[in-house]
Amino acid sequence: MARGGVEPATFRFSGGGDVRTESFDFDTDAGTITITGKVIRETGKGLIRMDETKTASGHRTLPLPRFAIETLTERRALPYLGEQDLIFPSTAGTLRDPNNFGRLWRTVRDELGVPEVTTHSFRKTVATLIDDQGLSARIGADHLGHAKVSMTQDRYMARGKVHTQVADVLDDAINDA
Repeated sequence: MARGGVEPATFRFSGGGDVRTESFDFDTDAGTITITGKVIRETGKGLIRMDETKTASGHRTLPLPRFAIETLTERRALPYLGEQDLIFPSTAGTLRDPNNFGRLWRTVRDELGVPEVTTHSFRKTVATLIDDQGLSARIGADHLGHAKVSMTQDRYMARGKVHTQVADVLDDAINDA
């Protein structure tokens, strides 16, 4: 285990047609991951991990649900292979190539019969669940690593909902007048 109970892993997002690889540290004791950097391909060096995120708000610590803690803990218990102690290594035990991950994801989603589902769809689902539970857009932005709440609201939270509470507010306003 690296860094006293904290172990590096890789986490993948897709936006548009690209796949980014973000690096995170998993802390089993705290039940959190901390987004700490990114994996990039550098000419002449191959894949490397950089200790920086796309934006300052991208560096964040996220509490994990129990199922994620259990899954990551089980993954970490698998036999170690390769030069780095990664939770999600490539088959060679090295950093995963974002292009290989993207190709694998497309194959899996096609086999499942959901070709329209991208890894970005999961981020939108998280934002919608946060919104549906009445949590603020600020909480959603913090969780997704957005510097601006408007990005979360405009691009990630579902629109077109029926809000019956508005009718109640209007009834109260007229009846109290």
